[in-house]
Amino acid sequence: MTEQAIITTTVKLLQDNIQVSAYLAEPKQSGSYPGIVVLQEIFGVNVHIREVTERIAKLGYVAIAPALFERIAPGFETGYTAEDIEVGRKYAWQQTQASELLSDIQLAIDYLKTLPKVQKEGFGCIGFCFGGHVAYLAATLADVKATASFYGAGITTRTPGGGAATLSRTRDITGTIYALFGNEDASIPAEQVDQIEAELEKYKIPHRVFRYDGADHGFFCDHRGSYNPKAAADAWEQVQQLFSQLIISH
Repeated sequence: MTEQAIITTTVKLLQDNIQVSAYLAEPKQSGSYPGIVVLQEIFGVNVHIREVTERIAKLGYVAIAPALFERIAPGFETGYTAEDIEVGRKYAWQQTQASELLSDIQLAIDYLKTLPKVQKEGFGCIGFCFGGHVAYLAATLADVKATASFYGAGITTRTPGGGAATLSRTRDITGTIYALFGNEDASIPAEQVDQIEAELEKYKIPHRVFRYDGADHGFFCDHRGSYNPKAAADAWEQVQQLFSQLIISH
């Protein structure tokens, strides 16, 4: 498949006195493309997340990565040291709220709907680490028809800001969800993956669960020591297959 030439920019999304920064990547060529929301890890909308956003746009989508910590730490972006992880975890689990995250994702989708190149229905969502957890939440939004959740920790045990675990919202998922995990990921025990799969089956949510042998947490990120090229390549194929369902032929 020929890669599309793309344009990238940072945009500001405004709602009720809240301003959310977002990284936007879109094909240069005019057309009608599905919109995809990219959800960050605990490290902010960093190089990895921007690169994923660009890769998706090159496939023929308009992709946007909203800054999920904008309310608490505008412009936050960090590396992968132990100290960085500590700060990112604090923001993710102690200072975000599920309702605000969902509001910001809907804001990003509503912004995409205003763009002439974007299909007005059938949006996708992809998230990694903390963003993988948030993608599971985002799958409950009516506009989201295809979700890829990469190694989202804590789905079975908690939700951002506190309250019933995110898994309890499974029945509200409106489209297809792919959940991708590494079997060496100590932060997501196999029993939790089993629980997620069982809940998706219980509510007859269209889904696939992928478990990669030899893959650890963060296996898709080529900026981290846990990068696993084989698992990442297969996962990317699955994501392309998933998102291709959003393309409306004219």
